[in-house]
Amino acid sequence: MTSSIHKTGTTQRPSLDAAIEGLRRAVRGELLLAGNPAYEEARKIWNAMVDRHPALILRAQDVSDVVQAVRFAKDHRLPLAVRGGGHNIAGNAVCEGGLMLDLSRMNSVKVNATTRRAIVGPGATLADLDRETQAFGLVVPTGINSTTGIAGLTLGGGFGWTTRKFGMTIDNLVSADVVTANGALVHASERENVDLFWALRGGGGNFGVVTAFEFALHPLGPQVLSGLLVHPLDEAPTLLKQYRRLVAEAPDELTCWAVMRKAPPLPFIPQEWHGREVLIFALCYAGDMAAGEKAAAPFRAMGKPIADVVSPHPFAGWQAAFDPLLTPGARNYWKSHDFVELGDGAIDALLAAAGRLPGPECEIFIAHVGGAMARVAPEATAYPQRQSHFIMNVHTRWREPTQDETCIGWARKLARDMAPHAAGSVYVNFMPDDEQDRVQLAYGANYPRLAAIKHRYDPDNLFRLNQNIRPS
Repeated sequence: MTSSIHKTGTTQRPSLDAAIEGLRRAVRGELLLAGNPAYEEARKIWNAMVDRHPALILRAQDVSDVVQAVRFAKDHRLPLAVRGGGHNIAGNAVCEGGLMLDLSRMNSVKVNATTRRAIVGPGATLADLDRETQAFGLVVPTGINSTTGIAGLTLGGGFGWTTRKFGMTIDNLVSADVVTANGALVHASERENVDLFWALRGGGGNFGVVTAFEFALHPLGPQVLSGLLVHPLDEAPTLLKQYRRLVAEAPDELTCWAVMRKAPPLPFIPQEWHGREVLIFALCYAGDMAAGEKAAAPFRAMGKPIADVVSPHPFAGWQAAFDPLLTPGARNYWKSHDFVELGDGAIDALLAAAGRLPGPECEIFIAHVGGAMARVAPEATAYPQRQSHFIMNVHTRWREPTQDETCIGWARKLARDMAPHAAGSVYVNFMPDDEQDRVQLAYGANYPRLAAIKHRYDPDNLFRLNQNIRPS
């Protein structure tokens, strides 16, 4: 056992071996060290660029295991990484030489259709949540990739196809159970530990390990009007200007996002367009089907699409529609900006970059949010950017390490070119690990309060493997 700890680069103290054996006896979950056949698989996360070796990995089985893990990391001054779905672009789910707390087995979802509430474990994915809620024709507004973990998505804010109608994921969080840095389990809501509850809604994993989320549910589905409109990228200068006008006029139920990429080899896209640059509008209507057809009509009337596959789809299926393009195992690097307006200069910069995509899996997507989320005051939750706005994610994705410099360089250049047009804020869930200098910008006027709450709940910054808010 001692040699396996040394291999990870951790400084070995005489008592650590005994302490690890004590932890193994104290937990119900599985404790993995280097050399265990399951260790290599357990340390892998979604972004293949991240290749770190924890000293030990605990696959927690229950809340008691989480408490034991937090106390162990604190007592032995080990870096502590917390894995929910493992999708975080910065790779914060795994650490080098510390304790990786894997919550993926704590993935229960319990729906009360009468009270329209769901209790969700921190290891649940969006697919786990949608499967249970859609059985009752109910939803929690979440993200757009079903393999994403609910914990990381929620703690960073959470937006997706139903945000304009029902608000952000954090706007539907009713309460949370949290293991804090001193190993205590506390309940946070609008009535208990109010400051902590405020901070959890957008402040990331800075304040503890959430072991249960309670969400409000909304009626929707099981079918929604949704789908894609695919156009040649050459038509984008005109189409994007029409798009920004249409989304400004759209009802809250309708969400439409723009994606620029090389056309994937999907069966509904003509073969001659496979691998060529396209502009894709992805839309979803969270409401009555007939009303959705009427609201979507202006978008479908734009230009002459290569493909129009907007029709009724099962909501859970639409939530998973982009999963094949976002599978684990690829190298990923993101850059992001918020925009109050999508001006002509911003569109020009976007299209210049879209014309020189460095690989077939790289894309730029523009999400438009507003509606219900914009009717929440900026100071009501830790997440501050509440006005109707556009969110750009430069999603650079490739396979070979030899492409790192080219792909990362392309993303960084686009981010620099877009900065003069941007609002200055950024969505923390889209920030890579080289952007700690943007954390204060992400939270704006809410940052001092977050730093004070951090000082109260985690004065030693145990929970620092995140977009870190330093204790005041």
